[in-house]
Amino acid sequence: MLVSDVDGVLTDGGAYYSDEGIELKKFNIRDGMGIVLLQKAGYRVAIVTTEKTKIVERRAERLKVTDLHQGVTHKVAAVESLMAKYGLSWEEIAFIGDDINDIPVLKKVGFAAAPANATVVNKKVADYVCSCDGGHGAVREVCDLLLDLQWKGEKIADLWLRQN
Repeated sequence: MLVSDVDGVLTDGGAYYSDEGIELKKFNIRDGMGIVLLQKAGYRVAIVTTEKTKIVERRAERLKVTDLHQGVTHKVAAVESLMAKYGLSWEEIAFIGDDINDIPVLKKVGFAAAPANATVVNKKVADYVCSCDGGHGAVREVCDLLLDLQWKGEKIADLWLRQN
């Protein structure tokens, strides 16, 4: 299972506001394709974030991510609930997080990743530091890495074409 934070991971961490005061977030399309490919390969994907917004809800719906946990103050407990739901161990969880509130989860999971622009501490704790920044392909990079491990070099494009 891949579990991802949102701000600074699926987005660039910026908050954009219209003249009317409407908040907007920018999501990377390649990150979304990575999530879709992981799901096609049989992975479960979850989002765990401290924020609670309709924007994230809509993005999760679009990607068919049904395990969306928003407004979470204790991310370890949220991941443990996912583990209980699916009968998984910490070793079977990959997590990508960029800031200090993600560190407790990063320290427990089987595979911990951090975007290139994550905090120094997150990068020290992570098993893998992406070459891409959050919101600029970091999630796709982790998805491709997990797919490469599972499919042992089979072309990711073949997975997409075979199932579409």
